[in-house]
Amino acid sequence: MNSTLIGYARCSTDKQDLAAHREALVKLGVAPDRIYTDHGFTGTDRKRPGLDQALAAVRGGDTLVVPKLDRLALSVPDARAIGDDLAARGVRLQLGASVHDPADPLGKLFFNILATFAEFEADLIRMRTRGGMAVARAKGKLRGKNPKLSDRQQAELGRMHRTGDYSISDLAELFSISRPTVYRTLGPQPPGRSEGADGSRVTARL
Repeated sequence: MNSTLIGYARCSTDKQDLAAHREALVKLGVAPDRIYTDHGFTGTDRKRPGLDQALAAVRGGDTLVVPKLDRLALSVPDARAIGDDLAARGVRLQLGASVHDPADPLGKLFFNILATFAEFEADLIRMRTRGGMAVARAKGKLRGKNPKLSDRQQAELGRMHRTGDYSISDLAELFSISRPTVYRTLGPQPPGRSEGADGSRVTARL
């Protein structure tokens, strides 16, 4: 029976590009039409259609090829579950240029060690991300998302506000934005007109 190489690659965000992973798999000998991918799925999400298709495509004697272990799984339990499934079906796993058989005791040990390091690396990345966000907040560099209003929508919001018929809360609901975003869009308001905490209009009496 001839052994077939089945490739799998994953990117967790839309900003990442699968082209580099595809190219790496082709260089490892995987035919382009034998490559399955997931875009926008994290390594901790087990429900990945591309991975399910790749696992369904491999048969006994085949090899599942992945650029790196973290493209396949980011947790030890998930990596072990996939490894056990491959072993039960007589499928080898190739990580980059390294090929090992999870059914072999030494290969299984190596697989578990790699999975542990992948999980550890993912934890470090999450910690660095949280730390970077905390520093950015402390320096005032991390702010909320910019208002998603077009120039025309901003002009219309201002016009509606000037009629006096709509409260800040009304405008926030109508334009599906937050109250702070409404305030930022309107800019500084003339004295003598404000709103209560509940969004109702309050006119100062002079």
